[in-house]
Amino acid sequence: MSKIKVETKSAPDALGPYSQAIIHQGVVYCSGQIAIDPKSKTLVEGGITEQVDQVMKNLKSVLLAAKSDTDKILKCTIYLFDMSDFAALNDIYSSYFKSDPPARETVAVKGLPKDVLVEISCIAYQ
Repeated sequence: MSKIKVETKSAPDALGPYSQAIIHQGVVYCSGQIAIDPKSKTLVEGGITEQVDQVMKNLKSVLLAAKSDTDKILKCTIYLFDMSDFAALNDIYSSYFKSDPPARETVAVKGLPKDVLVEISCIAYQ
């Protein structure tokens, strides 16, 4: 079985040698997204709330390009710059899941690309 590269202009371009997502046997592996607006190609203004919302919009765009959606996410990995943003993260993140949110882990990290406050990757099915 081969893998299929997912590319969409509705989400930010990859910042390095990786794909926005890869599909293999009906499973979508989305690379981590940060809070870059795909139209302006700049980091969204504001704090954790605005960044989480943009990250989730970016992930949704990649998933739609892969013939999937947020309701088909099985697992997310969340990287936070500051664990004190955990409650604010959950407020926005939870709005993207009507029921049965995916499995996930959230870890605090020392730094993220472009000094963002959050990065989220996910695994979904088509």
